[in-house]
Amino acid sequence: MIFRQFVDEDLGCASYLLGDGGEAVVVDPAFAIEQYLEAARQDGLRIVRVLETHTHADHLSGHGRFALEHGLSVAIHPLGRPEFPFEPLEDGMTMHVGAVAIEAVHTPGHRPEHCSFVIDGKLVLTGDSLFVGDAARPDLAIDAREGATDLYRSVRLLAELPDDVVVYPGHVAGSLCGVHMSDAHSSSIGLEKRTNHALHISIADFVAESASISTPKPPTTERLVALNRGPWVSKRSPLTELKALGDALVLDVRPIDLFAAGHVPGAISVALDGGSFATRAAFVFDPAEPFAVHARSKAEADEASRLLTAVGLFEQCGFFLGGGTDATSTLTVRELEQLDRDEQVVDVREPGESPESSWLKIPYRLLRVAPSSELDPSRPVYTVCASGARAMLAASVLARQGFDARAVVGGGVEDVRAAARATARS
Repeated sequence: MIFRQFVDEDLGCASYLLGDGGEAVVVDPAFAIEQYLEAARQDGLRIVRVLETHTHADHLSGHGRFALEHGLSVAIHPLGRPEFPFEPLEDGMTMHVGAVAIEAVHTPGHRPEHCSFVIDGKLVLTGDSLFVGDAARPDLAIDAREGATDLYRSVRLLAELPDDVVVYPGHVAGSLCGVHMSDAHSSSIGLEKRTNHALHISIADFVAESASISTPKPPTTERLVALNRGPWVSKRSPLTELKALGDALVLDVRPIDLFAAGHVPGAISVALDGGSFATRAAFVFDPAEPFAVHARSKAEADEASRLLTAVGLFEQCGFFLGGGTDATSTLTVRELEQLDRDEQVVDVREPGESPESSWLKIPYRLLRVAPSSELDPSRPVYTVCASGARAMLAASVLARQGFDARAVVGGGVEDVRAAARATARS
């Protein structure tokens, strides 16, 4: 048996290639299917089918490209109500790739149609049900309480598998789909039974926790579900270099130090190297809003385009290179710690992130939609997060609205507290 795991570190998504006897299946493919085709070619395999654990709400699936470009069938549980030709999965049904048996196990909760796949009794692909250290969120596509009871039962059903069965989840740390997820990309049923938070609480506590999740739901959720359920989506046109920028809105994906030194007036900074790039872009850009990508190279623009497409941001009118005429003032953690207490400082992290701060709290994702009336546009606004990337994003959004916005870079709230403690000791 040939088995490969593919992890999109930016979105925290995992997908799989499973092969035997010259044939292969792909489970939960990303839209960028070239990686699976190349892996199959290297292993001497022919991909014959796509298996979906469920209708994804956080990324665009590649099942449409496999169907349209390679004539493959797509298998999913009928409760997903797909609007494309599909092979129906049923609880307990067994498929084969070569001599390898793949058993579908209906594990609803995250979504009603969700299935996991047990491979030859040795591996289990758990999709968005049992994670390493946690269980999936039941609120991304359905009501949290509605899905939590089913999810509680599903993860316990999987926990009845033998202890030595290896667990490969559909998401890893970095995804918005779980809270207590480990950084590990795989585990075992035995280890999860000993350590997984979701397997050590009551159903009442599980439902209550699921209903109180504070991590925000991306605004592209419903759109991605519709895209993944609806008519197949085919390959997008490659991003081309722009001859002239015109009035296009600019998404600047360069590192924040380059953005600070010079950018196009009105550009919004979402650094490609700042972590969770696509998710953050989805929080501040409307899917129907055309924009141009400002990058350092074509390769950087192409990578940004791939990730943006993965979350359904299709209105990419091109890319351009070079610098810009506007600068953004920045300050260090030490300089922020030394500001007067009456300065306008905005903590742009999400609610519940530790450590807490006493500054005005407005998550970066809300600033473009509804800038706070608590901010005085006649005075500087200082933005701070955990490391600097979200602070710069927030500063760029506020600057576009006419504020004198200045980002704290090279550190964040925790570092400010450490600097304050060091000052107090000295």
